[in-house]
Amino acid sequence: MEALKIEILNPKALQLIEGMQDLKLIRIGQEPASKLKAYLKKTRRKATSAPSMEEITKMVEEVRAERYAKK
Repeated sequence: MEALKIEILNPKALQLIEGMQDLKLIRIGQEPASKLKAYLKKTRRKATSAPSMEEITKMVEEVRAERYAKK
């Protein structure tokens, strides 16, 4: 089985895809949201200013460098 991510641009295409699902040719599933993205979205709702993804990545890389340098 092969999984593909498809972005539907035309609503008529969705009808075709649903028709293929009805014929049991394909299965449609939702991709789960990233836990990190969900957490960031939740914490940013109430924050007046939030760090960007690049700033978060930089902080994570610094912490990892410190942690692995000790071992």
